[in-house]
Amino acid sequence: MIYPFSALFTRMNYIDRWGLMRNARAESLSEHSANVASIAHVLSEIAVAQFGAEDVRPERVAVTALYHDISETLTGDMPTPVKYRNEEIKQSYKAVEREAEDQIVKMVPETIKNNIKTYVKGNGLTQREKAIIKAADKIGALIKCIEEAQSGNSEFKTAEESTLASIKAIDLPEVEFFMAEFLPAYYLTLDELMEASKQ
Repeated sequence: MIYPFSALFTRMNYIDRWGLMRNARAESLSEHSANVASIAHVLSEIAVAQFGAEDVRPERVAVTALYHDISETLTGDMPTPVKYRNEEIKQSYKAVEREAEDQIVKMVPETIKNNIKTYVKGNGLTQREKAIIKAADKIGALIKCIEEAQSGNSEFKTAEESTLASIKAIDLPEVEFFMAEFLPAYYLTLDELMEASKQ
């Protein structure tokens, strides 16, 4: 028996995001997923350690975030302006995503199928955990916008403004903390990052 799940996951390397935009540097779906998982994990740890969240499980959030776009290995990356053009398209695309997730879950041994399904479909998450993953996804997109602006590409200016507005609308203290204390580092050079780490 051959199980294609992990090989399919690796193919996220070949799927570029921001397909309608001129990019100074392409961002793969794999990169994005890793960044979102890392940010979601940090947000979760902050929620628990600094704000006493009892409804957040950092490891579960991180793994779910890692797989949050895995359906796009079968569907491709649908550009946001198209995906959310109207409610009918939005709901139709969600149905396509669910079908892709169902297909992907079948690509593992029966003994681990239920666990993989939990992460791929984001089942069993608390509302706060779902909000953290959504915030991490938006922050990941914002970081891409910042990188493009730093490369002299003004193509992402509107996307940066709208993404920042959507992050500000997420009412979580861990998100506010990240935006105030972590995000500024993304504007620094490597030398500046190393210098900041000595403080």
